Amino acid sequence: MSASTHWLATASSQAVLERGGNAFDAAVAAGFVLHVVEPHLNGPGGDMTGVFVTAANPSQPVVLMGQGAAPAAATPEHYRSEGLELVPGAGALAAAVPAAVDAWLLLLRDHGTWELADVLAFAVGYARNGHPVVGRVGTTIASVDELFTEHWPTSAAQWMPGGRIPADGELIRNEAYAAVLDRLAAAGSPEATREERIDAARREWREGFVARAAVEFLSIPHRHSSGADHAGIMTLADFVAGSAAYEPALTYEFRGHTIAKTGPWGQGPALLQTLAILAGFGDEYLDPSTELGAHTILEAQKLAIADREAYYGDADVPMEYLLSEEYAAQRRALITDRASHDFRPGKVPGHTPFLPPLRTEYVAPALAGQTAFAGVGEPTVMPTGETRGDTCHVDVVDQWGNMISATPSGGWLQSSPTIPELGFCLGSRLQMTWLEDGAPSTLTAGKRPRTTLTPTLVLKDGKPVTALGSPGGDQQDQWQLLYLLRTLVGGYSPQEAVDAPALHTTSIPGSFYPRTWTPGGAVVEDRLGDDVIEGLERRGHVVTRAGDWALGRLSSVVSDPETGLLKAAANPRGAQGYAAGR
Repeated sequence: MSASTHWLATASSQAVLERGGNAFDAAVAAGFVLHVVEPHLNGPGGDMTGVFVTAANPSQPVVLMGQGAAPAAATPEHYRSEGLELVPGAGALAAAVPAAVDAWLLLLRDHGTWELADVLAFAVGYARNGHPVVGRVGTTIASVDELFTEHWPTSAAQWMPGGRIPADGELIRNEAYAAVLDRLAAAGSPEATREERIDAARREWREGFVARAAVEFLSIPHRHSSGADHAGIMTLADFVAGSAAYEPALTYEFRGHTIAKTGPWGQGPALLQTLAILAGFGDEYLDPSTELGAHTILEAQKLAIADREAYYGDADVPMEYLLSEEYAAQRRALITDRASHDFRPGKVPGHTPFLPPLRTEYVAPALAGQTAFAGVGEPTVMPTGETRGDTCHVDVVDQWGNMISATPSGGWLQSSPTIPELGFCLGSRLQMTWLEDGAPSTLTAGKRPRTTLTPTLVLKDGKPVTALGSPGGDQQDQWQLLYLLRTLVGGYSPQEAVDAPALHTTSIPGSFYPRTWTPGGAVVEDRLGDDVIEGLERRGHVVTRAGDWALGRLSSVVSDPETGLLKAAANPRGAQGYAAGR
């Protein structure tokens, strides 16, 4: 079974499975297709995290770490010297070292079975021969068309050929990226082993023509979301150091299931903390479709995500204490029948919580006096190029029991100017770091930004049962929480859980530039119902109605270890996600 945020990625993944490839071959094929068909949501110059188990070791979930670090010259002092108060949301100064491609290649080398050229053939075909563009790509380009035409001419050349925004369903091509993939596939000697040829492709990416083209092009000053021009600071040495890796997953037991997430260099443990808080409530408090359940869930999320801001980062994070029953009980006791409008991180012995700037609005000094831009739901793309909260996702399970959940993101076409030789740009993940001192996520050379990418794997009795994930920035784990509660507690089927009305809190400092928050804010789908929504408002939530089908882009694959039955579910919102299998 395969499920993803785009039908062509799912179809490519399924084609690999049908031809004898395993789940890792299939996921890698889908990942490279997503670079081509969802360029507004992810790209080769971005990042990726996954969590997987192998058929040979089904009880040990492993994290595939494709989150690059800050370049060696990325210091708060440098950014302040450029007149910046925040890391920009778009432009090369926002770029972490790209690690998504290296992560996919590492996974293929160690756990796949196919040759790299065969895996890349799907993406090469869609890039060179064209694919029907989804309407949201055109909408995204329209949001930044002035930026492209006035400041980023290489982006305009790639995404606005002839000065025109591509229409929904129009065939678009990316010849430059197809050529990059061809060169990666041709790396290495024909006499070398499969693994050695994949390592040769990794070297071409991190040390060869890709790194050289990116560093040279982005060293030229260009417009950033700050409204000013800056040069990139990434070097060839930064690229060389940007290697993907494996890590043990962080887990929490909930209702007889093991939930596996990334470490606290990502936001994933906030989901585990939320489950720890909710575990002390009865089932009637855990139904997102009721007023009581929605209120309790929103309040628990605020507490867990406050801890994310206060303690999480590529640092020494006291996760054992943060996930302890003692601590969860303390946090649980703070939930009343009224919505909190406060920022309330907990107290951890031996640690001082970081208190971020709590801004309800922000305009960069260079943009003072210009019209602000606001949006509801996701993706939210500003005219200056910054993007809040959108990405891609793919889940795969094969006939042998291999299972993976992967969330590629960053390197959006609107992240920074397109590198003409490569056909893509670098990402903007450093916007999730602070320039203020004292935060576990303060911008630090060589440290990973605290990413929002947060795939999920669920195990029961030592066997994988669900791979799950969603786009959505700060909302990713909030929407996945609803799925887990509805399936593990409410008895929903996977597709019922994906389809059910979604909601999330905005009463948290945003991870994306300009990092604002809405005290007491809650965004809901109207299908939640007037009675529930009005009840939330009476409890003090500042509710924004997003429309009937506006929030969440979940997908999942499911395996029943007792019967061997496989299932998959995909998001109907936007008519773009797709699940398939046989």
